[in-house]
Amino acid sequence: MAIKNGDMVRVDYEAYLVDDDILFDTSKEDSAQDAGIFNEKYKYAPMPVSVGSGKIFPGFEQAIEGAEIGEEKEVTIPPELGAGERDPKLTELFPIREFIKKEVQPYPGLEVNIGNRRGTIASVSAGRVRVDFNNPLAGKTLLYKFTVTELIEDPVEKAKAILDLNFGTSEDFEFVVNEDSVDVTLSEVCKFDQSWPMARFRLVSDLRETFGVDTIRFIEVWSKISKDDEDEESVEEAPADE
Repeated sequence: MAIKNGDMVRVDYEAYLVDDDILFDTSKEDSAQDAGIFNEKYKYAPMPVSVGSGKIFPGFEQAIEGAEIGEEKEVTIPPELGAGERDPKLTELFPIREFIKKEVQPYPGLEVNIGNRRGTIASVSAGRVRVDFNNPLAGKTLLYKFTVTELIEDPVEKAKAILDLNFGTSEDFEFVVNEDSVDVTLSEVCKFDQSWPMARFRLVSDLRETFGVDTIRFIEVWSKISKDDEDEESVEEAPADE
């Protein structure tokens, strides 16, 4: 069965810069390690994709649509169907003192955030720093090697996949999908992760669009630790006599 617009799927992939023959992104841990781009904070697993949502490069999304589950495919993506062409107007100069004030030592290749815009330092000279606000992949031709591993049809699994997309993990979250609403019981991690508030707004939008509901309820649970549990946690094994 071919994947169609509106389907929720999981995709295993490797993404290369065609001109440099460099792997720059992948869902496979062993491939990331081999290429020297392994990130221990990233959860390597097939990526959830809502086909037609516009959340990935258009060329990649078009290739996924029509693919068969388990079929190995390749697609070459020109800049206009990827990160777009580079715009020279998105390269700007800043006084180096602006970085020193923030205790940032600028150097080429450093990613920075200026005025809520993410950029990459292109050069540092004569007291000035040139920052490129183009997408790092702008102007690049890309090659994706991918396999659609799963078509997600269960409503709860769809909700988990949407959370994976927006927050990076759905572990310890619980979902109830009703006809007119979706209930989300939050994981303990939400109480401490500073990225959760922004992810929550994206999650609300995507859940509404996917399930055609207006109401999203977030349930936050605070459990009191019993005295027996506290006593158990306080007991430590005594060190063995030498």
